[in-house]
Amino acid sequence: MMAQLSTIVPVVIYLALSFLAALWARKQSQKTSDSHGFIEEYFIGGRSMGGFVLAMSIIASYTSASSFVGGPGVAYKLGLSWVLLAMIQVPTTFLTLGVLGKRFAIMARKTRAVTLTDFLRARYRSDAVVVLCSLALLVFFMAAMLAQFIGGARLFQAVTGYPYIVGLALFGFTVILYTAVGGFRAVVLTDAIQGMVMVFASVVVLVAVVNAGGGMERCVATLKAIDPGLITPTGPGDAVPQPMILSFWVLVGLGILGLPQTSQKCMGYKDSRSMHDAMIMGTLIIGFLLLCVHLAGTLGRAVIPDLPAGDLAMPTLIMKLLSPFWAGVFIAGPLAAIMSTVDSMLLLASAAIIKDLYIHYGLKGDASRMTPARLQTMSLVCTAVIGLIVFAAAIEPPDLLVWINLFAFGGLEAVFLWPIILGLYWKEANASGAVASIVAGVACFFVLSILKPGMGGIHAIVPTSIVAFAAFVIGAKCGRPASDEVIRLFWGEGNGTS
Repeated sequence: MMAQLSTIVPVVIYLALSFLAALWARKQSQKTSDSHGFIEEYFIGGRSMGGFVLAMSIIASYTSASSFVGGPGVAYKLGLSWVLLAMIQVPTTFLTLGVLGKRFAIMARKTRAVTLTDFLRARYRSDAVVVLCSLALLVFFMAAMLAQFIGGARLFQAVTGYPYIVGLALFGFTVILYTAVGGFRAVVLTDAIQGMVMVFASVVVLVAVVNAGGGMERCVATLKAIDPGLITPTGPGDAVPQPMILSFWVLVGLGILGLPQTSQKCMGYKDSRSMHDAMIMGTLIIGFLLLCVHLAGTLGRAVIPDLPAGDLAMPTLIMKLLSPFWAGVFIAGPLAAIMSTVDSMLLLASAAIIKDLYIHYGLKGDASRMTPARLQTMSLVCTAVIGLIVFAAAIEPPDLLVWINLFAFGGLEAVFLWPIILGLYWKEANASGAVASIVAGVACFFVLSILKPGMGGIHAIVPTSIVAFAAFVIGAKCGRPASDEVIRLFWGEGNGTS
């Protein structure tokens, strides 16, 4: 019993800090005197993020339970090859801010866009694009949040010994509460805290594993004795072939530009210096974090070589190698990863209902018809209701959890990737192209994910991205060109260069 209490104390302290951050953020949002000011503050933090907070927020929103459990679990089975594959994710922050950052932020301010759908509405002037994107965001986000809630609760149960429902309730209600109360500013502030917790936790467990294995050199020698393939670039039995490596460059490279929870952060930074600082800091921090956790999973096989499933690697290593208190500190790491992914999704799902659908269609775009107090109440209620629906679904967890999560993220990339990138950089992009890309991309990804045809190790997102791109270009060529007003707004007059 005492061991259980020692484990849960760091988790409770961390959750309490998250809620205190939300209370502070709520006070900041109450300083706004008009409805648009409240919307900009609640959903995008008044565009005031500095470099460090921006970097940590993108990292925390991108990483999830899979970064701490699923990824290291696969590394346990496939060795250093999976560490190499995981490091493809290192440019995440640099790529997101490098491709989207400056122009996205400029156009968001120019069009007064507060959400990703706001930007798409200003660019394409199409109700079909807005409604499709809003509905897709709600559906795929709720599926992704469900997977995160369940994964976190199961890990909490495995390490602490407390029932599944206790872990689900503990962090589920906390993330719902602080997101609903504090909005975007609470999300990015807690993301910064969560990012630091994740980095610290990853170092703790890696040090424990290396010490238990007798040092790095001895750990690698033990892995080689178990299976020489564990220390090769392609893994045991060529388990990580080149087509898979190339697919990952699309899935976690180009594809991340289509994830709303990370691209949304590009609207909220303060100035160019903040963006440039975040690109450097984010790249270094996420590289260090991913290396530590995946290396811990790989080297863990030298310490405990006979686990029946890779997903048991991290929970087992934590229980066997760390004291109850440090086990609690590590548990705060994946919980932070889960919460920082879920809070961004909750906020964007709430924004889709309030800003993208209700205000635009119900109030004809006139937010001034609602007082800041009413907007705040409505935002709180929407965020809480969405979170509680996901929480209720997670009480009786469904099977096929991994496939739900993968389909959700792939679906988001299929919907948003090309409408965002081509909308920013291609003058000929129009509503017909965007709708064609969304429909064709989602249909292709759904068919490939369900039927699972043999593609030689290529992930479904690769052909999906190609089909969605082709559909966009064909649709754009066949549809009505963007209006002169849109061209002037996005490219100015004259030769149209930005």
